[in-house]
Amino acid sequence: MKTTECYDGGKSTVCFRKADLSDLDEILTFVQASIEKMISEGIFQWDEIYPCRSDFEEDIRQGTLSVGIDEVTGKIASIYVLNDLYDEAYTTADWKYHGEKFHILHRIVVNPEFQHKGMGRTTMVHLMQELKAQGMEALRLDVFSENPYSQRLYDSLGFIRCGQAQWRKGLFFLLEKKLTE
Repeated sequence: MKTTECYDGGKSTVCFRKADLSDLDEILTFVQASIEKMISEGIFQWDEIYPCRSDFEEDIRQGTLSVGIDEVTGKIASIYVLNDLYDEAYTTADWKYHGEKFHILHRIVVNPEFQHKGMGRTTMVHLMQELKAQGMEALRLDVFSENPYSQRLYDSLGFIRCGQAQWRKGLFFLLEKKLTE
């Protein structure tokens, strides 16, 4: 499988590529570990209902799920989904970049073995560069209001709050970043 690009993630190099079905068991294992870690930290964002195996299988089949492989260990260090699909709640946001070509970021997860080591930032920098290379002008996402780690990351990367949505797990902020600055 073709590696799209490799980045120095601080302690090691991570190479990004599209996921395939052979990655699924490893992804599910560390996503479950990530959910358990979030719950232990009082972040009740994900559970046994979402995200589930079929979400990741469909992402892989659609070619929208990417993995970041740590070159030292060979383990998947992070995953993310990019596409143009969004929940109806996104239509209520006050997006700043109307008519721009944009993508939505979904299901970004850093393997707990690589958390708090700059992997989230490395993954975000990579995917924003990937989108710019594809001609995308903006990136949109939602972040759980009770996830301070993700909020700090997105704030530090220059995302702006454009709205909010109330979903099953609580309040989420709708964020956007212009990529062509």
